[in-house]
Amino acid sequence: MAKTVQQDAILLAKTLIEDARKGIFKSVYLLMGEEPYYIDKVTEEILAHAIPEEDRDFNQYVFYGVDVKADDVITAARRYPMFSERQLVVVREAQMMKDYEDLALYCERPLESTVLVICLRGAKADKRRALYKTVQKVGVVLESAAIPDYKVDTWISSYFASMGLKIEPNAASLFAEFTGADLGKIVVETEKMLKNLPEGTQEITVKDIEENIGISRQMSIFELNNALSENQTSRAMKIAGNLSSVKGFSMVPCVSLLYAHFYKLLRNALICAAQPSLPYSERAARVGVPPFALKNLDSAQRYWPQKRCMSAIALLKDYDYKSKGGDGGDMNESEIFRELVIKLLTL
Repeated sequence: MAKTVQQDAILLAKTLIEDARKGIFKSVYLLMGEEPYYIDKVTEEILAHAIPEEDRDFNQYVFYGVDVKADDVITAARRYPMFSERQLVVVREAQMMKDYEDLALYCERPLESTVLVICLRGAKADKRRALYKTVQKVGVVLESAAIPDYKVDTWISSYFASMGLKIEPNAASLFAEFTGADLGKIVVETEKMLKNLPEGTQEITVKDIEENIGISRQMSIFELNNALSENQTSRAMKIAGNLSSVKGFSMVPCVSLLYAHFYKLLRNALICAAQPSLPYSERAARVGVPPFALKNLDSAQRYWPQKRCMSAIALLKDYDYKSKGGDGGDMNESEIFRELVIKLLTL
C-alpha cells in the first residue's frame, strides 16, 4: 500500500531528528505545512544540537517573519561562523514575510558553514516557484500535512508505542475526540496524564483518559456515534443534550467528528459493495480504521446504507454552515446541535 504524504512526512521528520542528534545537518531546511507539530519538533532538535551552547551568542540567529526581511536573513546566512565549524540561522513563521520567496537567492549557493531553517508554520511554499525548487536541490523539504480526523486515534496509538506504552483502542478514540487533530495538544495532554499515573504503568485505559483528561466516555461524541449507528433515538438525544449543555460547548469539533464517523460508514459500505470478498485487514486499511472497528461499522450498515450515509453527510455540511452563523435563525449552537441530531435520526 502506497504511503500517504503524511506518512512520508513522519518518516522524514524522524530521520531529520535522528540526524540532528548525530550532528548531521543539511545546508537548508524548508519546513512547511498545515500540521505544525513536526515543523516545531525538527526545529527544536536542530536548535538543540547544531551549535554548542557556549557558541550560540555568536553563531545562532533566530528571526521571526513578522519582524524581518529576506535581505536580513540572507546577510546573516552569508556570514562565517566565529570560532565554530558552523552557524545556525532559523526563520520562524516565515510565511509572515512578504518577500520570503527571495530567500531562493541565497539557497542557490548556500554556504557549507551555515545551516538555514525556514519554517512556514501552517502554510506552504508555492511548489512552482524558485524557493521550493531550489531547496529541493540543495537541502531538504518537509511538508507536514494535517492528519485526517479519522486517523488521529491511530496516530495516538503509534505515539504511545514510541514511548513503550500501549493504549486501549477505545481509549485512543476517546482521547482523539478530546484533542481533535491537534498533535501538539495530544503531546501536552499525554505528558500531563503520565505524571498522574502510577509509576510502571504500561497500558492506558478508558478510565485513565476519563480521570486525567476530563472527558467522559458515557456522554461523549464517541458514544453519540455509537448510539446513532444503532438508531438508538432516546440514548442519542440524551447524550446530545448533555454534550450541548456543557459550558463552552462548540459545534465545530462535534460536527467534524460526526462527519468522520459517517464518512467511514459510507466508505465501508462502498468497499463492501464493490469488493465483498476483500480481506478484513485490507478493508480496514482502506476504510481508515483499525480492524477491530470494522465489526461496529458492519453492524451499523443495517441502519445506515449508502444513501442514508450520503444524506447524513450532506446534512452535516448544512449544519456546519448554520453553526458558523449561516441561516441559524435565533437558535444558539446547543439548540442547533440538538436539532441536527434529531434530523440525523429521522433521515
